[in-house]
Amino acid sequence: MTKYINQFQEFIRSNATGGNLLVICIIIALAIANSGFSTSYNTALKFHLGPYSTIEWINDGLMAIFFLLVGLEIKDEALNGDLSNIRSATLPIFAAVGGMVLPALFYYLVNHKTPTASGWGIPMATDIAFVVAIINVIKKKVPLSLQVFIKALAIVDDLGAIVVIAVFYSAGLHSTYLLLAGITFSVQLLLNRFGVRQLWAYLVPGVFLWYFVHHSGIHATVAGVLTAMAIPYQVKADYSPLKKLIHFLENPVNYIIIPLFALANSNINISDGLSDGNHINALSAGILLGLLLGKPVGITLFSWLAVKMRLSQLGHKVKWIQVWGIGQLAGIGFTMSIFVTLLSFNDTAIQNQAKFTILIASSIAAFTGYILLKSIKTKP
Repeated sequence: MTKYINQFQEFIRSNATGGNLLVICIIIALAIANSGFSTSYNTALKFHLGPYSTIEWINDGLMAIFFLLVGLEIKDEALNGDLSNIRSATLPIFAAVGGMVLPALFYYLVNHKTPTASGWGIPMATDIAFVVAIINVIKKKVPLSLQVFIKALAIVDDLGAIVVIAVFYSAGLHSTYLLLAGITFSVQLLLNRFGVRQLWAYLVPGVFLWYFVHHSGIHATVAGVLTAMAIPYQVKADYSPLKKLIHFLENPVNYIIIPLFALANSNINISDGLSDGNHINALSAGILLGLLLGKPVGITLFSWLAVKMRLSQLGHKVKWIQVWGIGQLAGIGFTMSIFVTLLSFNDTAIQNQAKFTILIASSIAAFTGYILLKSIKTKP
């Protein structure tokens, strides 16, 4: 019995397991969305559990926990890892800026003076959940510093996309909830300042912070990142609240939250995406150029400039071809890109075409990035 338990634990710890589970969930969701069960599937996603629908609980609630874990990992690396060097820490920021500016520029150049010009924010985002899953599958082929780089880049990219949504696509910010969110986050920081190390003292206010952020007009997942920033790292008597929470969240996030996220957000009807509509060519070309070319060019170019100007430094054992590969993976826009699509257009035909193009572009980005990074020879 002990032998089988150990084998099961090893299976769960396998990086490939989480990635394979994610792909399976995407295939299942696409199959349901293009079958006779699609209506029931959409009804289930829109079903209200308390004040929010199922899809809101997944995308805004569970994904806040995912962002909490990513924020904790980034903080761990910033304090005692590859990002602890300031020149290494700034590189993902420059890369993320390039990975947002150039895709938006490419899209705008193609769609300038058309009714779809407002969708320039669609190719800016990187879907961190899918990117991290692919990196986990090929973890042995990717240097640790590059793994940290893509996680940091993706979270900066997503936060940048959230800022863009709040400023350019938001229906309006609610000052009262923003104030309450600021007060709650300040309480968490004060708890850290006074040396409080009990995790519940941060997680309970974190729930209130999520509620306030959710109603403020800013994407609710920001609450997860803010809470992660407040949780103390210090190790005393071999105890670190931050590391303990990372260990506790890893399996639930990888094997429950991310698969549910994929099931809820991959319900794209392919026939709707292939239907004719106005301005489809410019829209599709802008999204494809932004995600498949703008992302790798922007990330690589801005990273190279930052290193050449000695504002940053490349990670240990990282090659420039690997940075390009990371840029290709960053072209997986998916959920956030679809979210911006819904905010950009009211026309259902344009929405369906954009969602279908995002699916195609993200699939190509995932495949090319995976093949390139896996094929690069690395030193043991």
